[in-house]
Formats: sequence, structure tokens, C-alpha cells
Amino acid sequence: MFSIGDIAPDFTLPASNGQNVSLHDFRGKYVVLYFYPKDNTPGCTTEACDFRDYYQDFSNLDAVILGVSPDPLKSHEKFISKYQLPFLLLSDEDHEVAKKYDVWVLKKMYGREYMGIERSTFIIDKEGKIMKTYRKVKVKGHVENALEYLKTQ
Repeated sequence: MFSIGDIAPDFTLPASNGQNVSLHDFRGKYVVLYFYPKDNTPGCTTEACDFRDYYQDFSNLDAVILGVSPDPLKSHEKFISKYQLPFLLLSDEDHEVAKKYDVWVLKKMYGREYMGIERSTFIIDKEGKIMKTYRKVKVKGHVENALEYLKTQ
């Protein structure tokens, strides 16, 4: 577990642009790193489209948006194409990065237990330190809250 002000755990993952992307590649910019359970599901689609709709506002604040899920790159490519997402989606199929950020958790639904992504967002400063964490995110209003937070920095 980590706290505000700690260096964000670095990682390298395959990205929807066909390259491997590392967190440290974005030093000098804010990073909005959001973890979501699955491409093309209702909540995840709403969240991705909200980030899309506010993409320029984040860019104007010198912030990069990175979405992470366990989906393979082929799924990410279809998701991006279907909703015209202007930011990278990263594939964490083995859950290594989700585990580093403590978002790979035991979940319960309809009496069934399973491991899955806890929808979470981390705002990382230009030096690579955790500025803000949002855990157990409720999609409605979340992207706007993250944007408002960044505007105060």
C-alpha cells in the first residue's frame, strides 16, 4: 500500500498504440491512471466516454490519461474504435500492475466471490508521485471530480 506523496509504482505494459508504455515515460506531465474492469461494459463505457469528452480539458492541464484493464489489446482496439477514445488503453492481462496498485481485489456479486479490478483512479504528479487516489469509484461525476482536482493544482 502507498500514500499520497509516495512515488507511484512504475510499470511497463503493452498499449493500444502497439508499443510498450512505461509510467516513467510521462515524467514532466500529470498522469491520470485509471483502472477499470472490462471493455464494453456499461460502467466502463460511460467512464471511458467521460474521459474522452473531457480529454481536451485534461490535455490543457498538461495531463495524460491512461486506462488499464485486464483485457487483451484486440479488445482495447475495438473499444477505442467504437467510442473514438483519444487516449491509450493498457493491457494488464496478468494483473501485475493492478496488484502493484492494490486494485486486484476479491469481489462479490450475487453471492459469488471472484477476483477483479476495483474501479480506481490515481492522479500522479509531474515527478511521478501520487497526488490523489480515488478508490471504489462511482462512475457518475467521477471524471469531472478528477478534472476539478487537477485544476486546483
